Amino acid sequence: MLILQIMTGFLIKSCQRGKLFLALCVIPALILPGTTVFSRTLSPDELAAKIQTAYDNTVDFRANFIQEATVRSIDRTTREEGTVYLKKPERMLWDYTKPSMKKLVINPRKAWLYMPDDNIVYVQDAKKILSSKMTIRFFTGIGRLKDDFEIAVPDSGPMDTKGNHVMALTPRGYEAGIKTLLITVDKDNFRIVECVFTDMYDNATRLIFSNIKVNINPPDELFDFTPPPGVEIHNIP
Repeated sequence: MLILQIMTGFLIKSCQRGKLFLALCVIPALILPGTTVFSRTLSPDELAAKIQTAYDNTVDFRANFIQEATVRSIDRTTREEGTVYLKKPERMLWDYTKPSMKKLVINPRKAWLYMPDDNIVYVQDAKKILSSKMTIRFFTGIGRLKDDFEIAVPDSGPMDTKGNHVMALTPRGYEAGIKTLLITVDKDNFRIVECVFTDMYDNATRLIFSNIKVNINPPDELFDFTPPPGVEIHNIP
């Protein structure tokens, strides 16, 4: 989703301007570093239950992220970096810092997509996003993994080379062009360490997390945004 859509109105408009933007909606707050010990193969249902438990015990997190987005039609990959914060319920911030700045902020009232290079802020009612996008609902603490996704073992197998669990997720309904999600889960604590998702055109996005801090209680004010003076504001119905 990094290159196509993130939220219906936000991504359509940003993609029309030739921007690559993350669909920051698909990775639950389940992220901690993995280790390298042996783990047994779990069934999809067993793994989903353990992931859900780990997620339910995560109230908030902060992490650095690397985002790699590949556009299949032109065989081009872009790399971006930044910091992500999440606080349940219904709050998240994706703060891009490299190679250019942009910011997605969601709280229970509003959602903002700020693109400084274009001097534009897109604004939308958060409830419209949270009620219609299953991945955002899960990400912000009001969704359920097994209710919203079909879960299966990927073609590449149930584990990666480090023994971490791998799971394929398919949205049960049309989800902003997402075709599949492939998540890698730490074998010890069942938290997501990597996510790859593809769209209907086989474009792919990979997210890798580091420097994780969990349950640090970031202030609610972090998930609010005031457009800078002179910025062009677009309100999305």
